[in-house]
Amino acid sequence: QVQLVESGGGLVQPGGSLRLSCAASGFTFDRYAASWHRQAPGKERELVASISTGGGTDYEASVKGRFTITRDNAKNTINLQMNSLKPEDTGVYICKALSYGGNEIWGHGTQVTVSS
Repeated sequence: QVQLVESGGGLVQPGGSLRLSCAASGFTFDRYAASWHRQAPGKERELVASISTGGGTDYEASVKGRFTITRDNAKNTINLQMNSLKPEDTGVYICKALSYGGNEIWGHGTQVTVSS
């Protein structure tokens, strides 16, 4: 079964850290680029961070220097280390895999809440 399953979300205080993981199964993971997206209440889904098949990364401006995306092809996982979290980072974090041919696979998301 082709799927992405996220984990690691939760409630954290401002300034804290969380590490999200996304486990891939049912497809050739190392042939797909991957990314994390964020869906905040009342806002459109936005791209937070992406990583290519070769390991190149890119970040949305507000998370640069605070978030780090990595991939482990041996374990078929995509990770997002989030430090110095802010209330505006709150949202559902969803991972996506994208093939060269344009095939998209989406997870269902994990909730991150940054609040004191």
